[in-house]
Amino acid sequence: MVPSDGVANLAWPAPAKLNLMLRIVGRRDDGYHLLQTVFQFLEFSDLLYFRVRGDGVVRRYRGLPGVAEREDLIWRAADLLRRESGCDLGADIDLEKRLPMGGGLGGGSSDAATVLVVLNRLWGLGFSSRRLAELGLGLGADVPVFVQGQAAWAEGVGDEFTPLVLDEPWYLVLVPDCHVSTRAVFSDPDLTRDSTRITIADFLAGDDVNDCVSVVRRSYPQVAAALEWLEQFTPARLTGTGGCVFGAFDSEASAQAVRDRLPSGWCGVVSRGSNRSPLLKAEEDSSSLASGG
Repeated sequence: MVPSDGVANLAWPAPAKLNLMLRIVGRRDDGYHLLQTVFQFLEFSDLLYFRVRGDGVVRRYRGLPGVAEREDLIWRAADLLRRESGCDLGADIDLEKRLPMGGGLGGGSSDAATVLVVLNRLWGLGFSSRRLAELGLGLGADVPVFVQGQAAWAEGVGDEFTPLVLDEPWYLVLVPDCHVSTRAVFSDPDLTRDSTRITIADFLAGDDVNDCVSVVRRSYPQVAAALEWLEQFTPARLTGTGGCVFGAFDSEASAQAVRDRLPSGWCGVVSRGSNRSPLLKAEEDSSSLASGG
């Protein structure tokens, strides 16, 4: 992709998220599951690059293997925003993919959210975060949390937010060598779908159950092995429907020390938790750059 100057030439983060808790408390008539969950971001991110086009065409570069351009959430998010705004501009979008697919880190949803937020700015649309989140919900249940960019307690289908201020530990995230299908997990007949609702106070007091763990452990032995291994050092948890497994540490050094002990062939990432999305910081930095500050 031909580089462009200024703000559009920045590397825009599409950060990972962790689900620090996930309860499935019901199911709507349309099949969507009703959830209670807590989101926190990681500094670990995909990176996206943008160049504005004047011809209304949206092009995606370095797409995911086996995913046609018009099925990719990156292209779909840009096209949706263009159609909803009536904008006659387009964009070249390049993706540096670093987050694993099927890991429960929200990579595809985060990519889509970054597209909405950045193109809203580069195209000069002026859509509010609420409007972008509404558009994002049509692309995926996790997209709104990445748009709003704050650690949050979420309910409904994951789109009703209460901002939270949480500890920001260092996490070791293990990436088992498997792709966990969210659709398969939510379709599993053994999945708990009637958990008792809890309160934010319950979560802060330590109730951090993930209702998907038993299904994922049974179906994906790599995830089960990762949970058992990490449990030797710190409480091990599953993010979302998996398959990434994570544990919290007091310092980067202590997380890195455990990472250094990973069995041969295993993959792990050390990253700081963040209550504020790196995307929001990138927006602020780009505003300063654009204004010459």
